[in-house]
Amino acid sequence: MQVIDLSEYAQFKEDEKVLKLLHDSPSWRIINFNFEAGQELPVHSHDVDSEVMILVLEGEGYFIDGEREVEAKPGSMLISKVSEPHGVKAKTRMRVLVAIAPPI
Repeated sequence: MQVIDLSEYAQFKEDEKVLKLLHDSPSWRIINFNFEAGQELPVHSHDVDSEVMILVLEGEGYFIDGEREVEAKPGSMLISKVSEPHGVKAKTRMRVLVAIAPPI
């Protein structure tokens, strides 16, 4: 069993987003992203048959699909195919948990 304390990964940089790979296996990958206000995970997609889940842990921002921005706050979750455009933009200091299954 693996136990992870997410508070240990609440680290931020003014000039770039911070990411930490928390788990990687043949079944899924889990990543913690931390953003300062204005930072983002640009809209992107991958030509694979996987799904992505993005859960806001702290802060506020937007989930972006290339055409629209949807407000995101603690507890907001995006689930989509990895092949669909997706991204995140922070309005305030923001922490998100990303799970990809199967990993790409």
